[in-house]
Amino acid sequence: MKFTFNFPDLGEGLEEGTIMEWYVKPGQQVKMGDSIVQMETDKVVADIPSPKNGVITDLFGEVGDVIKVGSPLVIIQIEGEVSEQTTEDEKITTEAVSESDDDAGSVVGTIEVAGKNDIMAPSDEGEKDIEEKTSVSRKALATPVARAMAKQMGIDINQIPGSGPSGRVKKEDILNFKSTGLDIKPESDIIKKSFTPDESLKQTAGDVTYKPLTQIRKTIAKNMLQSKHNAAHMSVFEEVEISGLMEVRLRYKQRFADKGVKLTYLPFIVKAVAQALKHHPQLNSQIDTENNRMIYRNRYHIGIAVDAPDGLVVPVIRDADKLSIFQIAGQIGELANKARTRKLTLEDLKDGCFSITSFGSFGGIYATPVLNYPQAGILGIGRILKTPVVKDDEIVIGNIMPLSLTVDHRVVDGGETTRFIYKVMEYLTDPISFLMEE
Repeated sequence: MKFTFNFPDLGEGLEEGTIMEWYVKPGQQVKMGDSIVQMETDKVVADIPSPKNGVITDLFGEVGDVIKVGSPLVIIQIEGEVSEQTTEDEKITTEAVSESDDDAGSVVGTIEVAGKNDIMAPSDEGEKDIEEKTSVSRKALATPVARAMAKQMGIDINQIPGSGPSGRVKKEDILNFKSTGLDIKPESDIIKKSFTPDESLKQTAGDVTYKPLTQIRKTIAKNMLQSKHNAAHMSVFEEVEISGLMEVRLRYKQRFADKGVKLTYLPFIVKAVAQALKHHPQLNSQIDTENNRMIYRNRYHIGIAVDAPDGLVVPVIRDADKLSIFQIAGQIGELANKARTRKLTLEDLKDGCFSITSFGSFGGIYATPVLNYPQAGILGIGRILKTPVVKDDEIVIGNIMPLSLTVDHRVVDGGETTRFIYKVMEYLTDPISFLMEE
């Protein structure tokens, strides 16, 4: 029997993924759990395992193609079962579709449990018309495999003459139609053509380079726009003198290094933010406009922005208020390494309550960070500067850390914003103080 394996939903509202690498080819034997393809989603890169033992007979898509959740990835000839092409493949009943759906839903990926995924239903929902045709009203009879293949290739199955009983369209009809080169516009081409370059750019094509957006970049663009449209951004800027913090870090830096952990200023900032959120829960909340209520988080999961090769990602340090500086430093190093090697999982990215971004490591001083919506706050850390400061009525050289705090003004008022950032500054000025808190 042939089994059509669809691209599973890996969680977190995944809609599509890009094929990065095929690990299999037609005719190759696979076992349940063997990785068959590497997919880039809007958050992570994941290896998708085979749900069955058998032989790969068909691959859907090439490297670089965008595959929708629920669309076919491969067809597997189930081991020890004879293909029933003239019977099973010809069935178009709801029961046949449901059985395949149940099998697809049991797959466990390398990231999360893959949700149920429907084999392509015999409809054109969500598909854009490529070309108006007088015969489009004709509803073709077709096998589920043929419909899935036509959907993936962007072919209007209603235009294909079927060779099966009662003119039913089979897989072979799709392949024959494709070989003619007629009326075939792959879905990936439709996506590319949705953006039409300016005429002046067309005339000087040698002066520009077009590159398709990665899944991560598309998600960043979507999330930033969503944040700016839905939240009322307000930013405040402060400076904190951290000579005391620098002394503590210098004292423990080598001790941490001997245990394989790099001690930067970021673990102290994470701890300070987590403790300050306990005093100012408004910044650990989000607004639920649909139900006219506020949602207050009782745990303190702090997101850390990481400049990864494919774009900005924000892995999360969970329950940061309960962790030691050593534990936080270790997690920061581990998450940053996973981000840069594209090994973050969805679990690493979930449930953030408040975010921290450090542009100071690139030389930046101040910025107006964009909220990681629907979070209510994000703290930006600038480059530490040696600056004259007044201590005990004397001018001395101080070490100033610039802070840029953005909040959702719908949720957090100006007074609460200022009190929160001053609490963070208090902890950073005297790091022992928040370590001594219960």
